[in-house]
Amino acid sequence: MKLKVFYGLPPKILFCKKTLMSNQRPLSAIEFNHRITSKKETIKFDKNGISDSWHYSRKKKKINWKDREKELLKLLDRHRGKYGKYDCIVPGSGGKDSVMASHILKFEYGMNPITVTWPPILYTDYGYKNFKNWLSSGNLDNITAKRDEHTMKVLTKLSITNLLHPFQTFILGQKIFSAKISSKLNIPLVFYGENEAEHGNNVEDNKKPSRSPKYFSNNNNADLLLAGVSINRLINDYNLKIKHLEDFLPLKNNEIKEKKIEQHYLGYYKEWTPQEAFYYAVQKGNFRPRPFRTEGTYSKYNSIDDKIDDLHYWTGLIKFGYGRATCDVSQELRNDHLTIKEGRALIEKYDLEFPKRYFDEVMEYLRIKKKDFFKICNKFRSPHIWKKTSSGWKLRHNCNYNGTDD
Repeated sequence: MKLKVFYGLPPKILFCKKTLMSNQRPLSAIEFNHRITSKKETIKFDKNGISDSWHYSRKKKKINWKDREKELLKLLDRHRGKYGKYDCIVPGSGGKDSVMASHILKFEYGMNPITVTWPPILYTDYGYKNFKNWLSSGNLDNITAKRDEHTMKVLTKLSITNLLHPFQTFILGQKIFSAKISSKLNIPLVFYGENEAEHGNNVEDNKKPSRSPKYFSNNNNADLLLAGVSINRLINDYNLKIKHLEDFLPLKNNEIKEKKIEQHYLGYYKEWTPQEAFYYAVQKGNFRPRPFRTEGTYSKYNSIDDKIDDLHYWTGLIKFGYGRATCDVSQELRNDHLTIKEGRALIEKYDLEFPKRYFDEVMEYLRIKKKDFFKICNKFRSPHIWKKTSSGWKLRHNCNYNGTDD
């Protein structure tokens, strides 16, 4: 029987023989073009069942980091001291990558970064402490976005009901806010930490030091979507104000060109692994992991500042059939920190775990009834990934080959 496939995903489900990542993993999308009918581009596998992300992880070991540092020094010298008090921008909210990026730029290379923050939707208490520790440990100045809370709630709720994408509002701000501050302060050089492409985006993106402007700029806002809804509908049907929606909308393409805004990945120039970034942030930035294991996985230090973050990974499991543990295992396999056997066991134990710790609070914040949330989730389960059984929904296939159809 031919099963229906949602989102343009590959009909045949495969798992990378080296990283255990599913071939259903979508590449990064342009969020302001995102609609339920969007067809996903997905991670590429070769004929031997091995993913692009694995192949890149092997190439990464051969990179001449001294040559890459020379490129970085030339870039920094072009901008050092050119724009007044600050000469570059580091976006973040106090996670390990923003701590490492800002400290390296300031204390190793003599730059004077200003940090900018699009704050989490619902800060965790330890996440907020890490944010404060980040700034105080590096004596860093910061600009934090002050968006309209009602607009944030409405868009986040709509992104769940329309796209099952609770993190869209955060991702939008994360990529766009730094560009807007860059334009406003006339500081064109922006640094992020690790390139998302390492996790499975188009492998060609790893050859570039900077992020494509298509993720934070556009020509015509009238054609854009937020939470899968047009701007006109958000104004007319949901009574949102354009001045508040502007916080979530990208810059115009010509403004990016005129201001010469560049968003670089420091991880292109410096060897960067999540575990080492964590150790660095603990030592230099007084970063602290969660005081407990993150639900859905085995780690404590990655993506821990927002209470909605855990739900973001779980809704990804619903749509694409792999969970947070798979993401962590895949990364650690690429960095040779786990064996395949260990990875399979961790995925088996944690991948399907529901993140209940903050669930009630998130639903109350968004004014979504819990039973309605699960009804919404079930609408987004692709039949080729999930099977409804007498004991509930089950994956047809998983990396341990004990799904209902394996």
